[in-house]
Amino acid sequence: MATGANDPLPEAIERLAVPGILIGHRFIVAGDERALLPEEVIVSNRTKNRRASGAARIVARELLTRAGYGMCAIPKLPSGAPIWPAEMVGSLAHDSDVAVAAIAPRRSFANIGIDVEPAEALPFELLNIIATPLEQSTLASYRYGGRLLFAAKEAVYKAVAALDHVFLNHHDVEVDFLRRKALVRNGRTVELRFCISTRLLALAFVRDAPQGA
Repeated sequence: MATGANDPLPEAIERLAVPGILIGHRFIVAGDERALLPEEVIVSNRTKNRRASGAARIVARELLTRAGYGMCAIPKLPSGAPIWPAEMVGSLAHDSDVAVAAIAPRRSFANIGIDVEPAEALPFELLNIIATPLEQSTLASYRYGGRLLFAAKEAVYKAVAALDHVFLNHHDVEVDFLRRKALVRNGRTVELRFCISTRLLALAFVRDAPQGA
């Protein structure tokens, strides 16, 4: 995967490590749009969108190869969620420059979600939209806290959408960075991992069974 020799992002991604979950990234480059297979082509007039989608699938296919799968398409559901091999769950994300993917075996994880955001502050006027009062009281403890919170909630949405089939507003999810968990309004608890580097990454996951069960 293309990275600069001194780029700290790969090491930061390693700190997201959860046994059973594979994570990878790629810096988006011209031509990545050609990686889209016919069944994966998105309906968009913007090369930028197709390029990012292609880059994310390059990463995902590399991870699937590591997990023992050959070349396979990763098309989309009408909701936009990627379709994975039957034995796997996974998630894709990208910002303007970097694409990321995460996969895990369905026997161990009910679902996972990942998000990547630029390492920059979230506009102040968006904080009330994104953060609950309790979350706002803790954000100062984290660099780029508002943007990191946004990434965490996006990852949680992806992890629970296919499980609960409910529409969630930002205040329907409350993130506890210290405990590395998020509580969804329906009572579901989602585990979280996150890192702060040249990008902000958040990983959310729901285990198939309670840990230690």
